[in-house]
Amino acid sequence: MGKTIAVAGKGGTGKTSLTGLLINYLATEKSGKVIAVDADANANLNEVLGEKIDITLGAIKEDVNRRERDGNSFPGGMTKAQYMKYRLSTAISEGDGYDLLVMGRSEGTGCYCYVNGILREQLDTISNSYDYLVIDNEAGMEHLSRGTSKSVDVLLLVSDCSRRSIQAVARIRDLALELKLKIGDLYLIVNKAPNGQLNDGIMEEINKYNLNLLGVVPMDDNIYEYDSNGKPLVDLPIDSPSKKTFHEILSNLNI
Repeated sequence: MGKTIAVAGKGGTGKTSLTGLLINYLATEKSGKVIAVDADANANLNEVLGEKIDITLGAIKEDVNRRERDGNSFPGGMTKAQYMKYRLSTAISEGDGYDLLVMGRSEGTGCYCYVNGILREQLDTISNSYDYLVIDNEAGMEHLSRGTSKSVDVLLLVSDCSRRSIQAVARIRDLALELKLKIGDLYLIVNKAPNGQLNDGIMEEINKYNLNLLGVVPMDDNIYEYDSNGKPLVDLPIDSPSKKTFHEILSNLNI
């Protein structure tokens, strides 16, 4: 069975950017098959990776709901669950050294509870075919509470250089423990640090909440330039401060 790595954190911390760089690291520096899951309804991991997405789980959810609402039967005599699993298998996109599955936003009403249940079942199944499963969680704690990331080998909590962000990841850590999620290793990564350094106030907050600091990623003007020009962040040069530092951090992980 491969390793499952989940990434979570407060919105605006660069969580998805680092997830993209993590996928790039696994695809280029490690030998093995990688599947990435963008479990954020406001999906943009594909943009970080430079991939075009044709179908999302949100669109599949709408298709299933529409068929039920209009009284249309599912093709081939399939049940609702069988049809959902079939559509889910067709939603996996092939990227450059990895596969990608995107949650996406639903246009209709209703929650993602059923979709999340099917997604969790499918991840348990397909993860056996991959060496690495990477999950970019929704900003905050939503997918932890829904159970999409029920069992992970490594949970990376991403924060920026603010006390509020440190407090937010501490709450995510506490929720994961409260829900008794199966987590092997849990680490904090502080992103967007000026000159790659943390001041005494932020270190005090990290120590206050007993967070396991894995590394600090510096502020990188290249990310702003690439974002502004619509360039995939995975194409950052290897000597770019953020990419170089994050790759060094990941090389110290047992993955």
